[in-house]
Amino acid sequence: MPRRPRLSLPDVPLHLIQRGNNRQACFYADEDYRRYLDWLAESAATTGCRVHAYVLMTNHVHLLVSASRAEAPGEMMKALGQRYVQYVNRTYRRTGSLWEGRYRSCPTQTDGYLLACQRYIELNPVRAAMVDHPADYPWSSYRANAHGAASEVVTPHETFIALGYELERRQAAYRELFRHALAPAMIDEIRRATNGNFALGNPLFCDQVAAALGRRAQPGQAGRPPKQRSLI
Repeated sequence: MPRRPRLSLPDVPLHLIQRGNNRQACFYADEDYRRYLDWLAESAATTGCRVHAYVLMTNHVHLLVSASRAEAPGEMMKALGQRYVQYVNRTYRRTGSLWEGRYRSCPTQTDGYLLACQRYIELNPVRAAMVDHPADYPWSSYRANAHGAASEVVTPHETFIALGYELERRQAAYRELFRHALAPAMIDEIRRATNGNFALGNPLFCDQVAAALGRRAQPGQAGRPPKQRSLI
């Protein structure tokens, strides 16, 4: 069965996830996380990508990325993935694939969804019971977005910037979002869109993505399609 082409549009944020092969670990030591982030920053700059949020988990990676070219995120992930795999294989004297095939992704609507997606990404370690609060996890963008920690990786999205004219107010407004858990329905919606390579947003946004790319951007309806009525 042929793979569905990825949905990617210029300047539309893309939430993507890449898992370790057979869900095995892809990070073994702190130095591995640091190397990945260094090369992520380099690959993003080289390909013209902007990384708005990230989290590096033991066996997978989440990124929220946008770029002026639709092809740029794929180029970034290819360059980054190859470089990191070579490093891991050389360092740990292993061979074979590190990643589980292609990364999965979904274009994300800015209004009402982008900040929810950022929270979903940065709350991953909390949902995995690794930490009690996202600030306690060192390998995510939360500290950069919520507290202004120095980062060569993170470029704030306009939606994030719109939270406040002053940096301190913006960060305070962002931290306030984390006082409440992300709704289970939103978590399911993000997972369904990302794993299925569908658009993440309201019906109008999904229709706009489908029209721009000329292909389906939402899951198909189960069962047989309804019969068309004759207009004659």
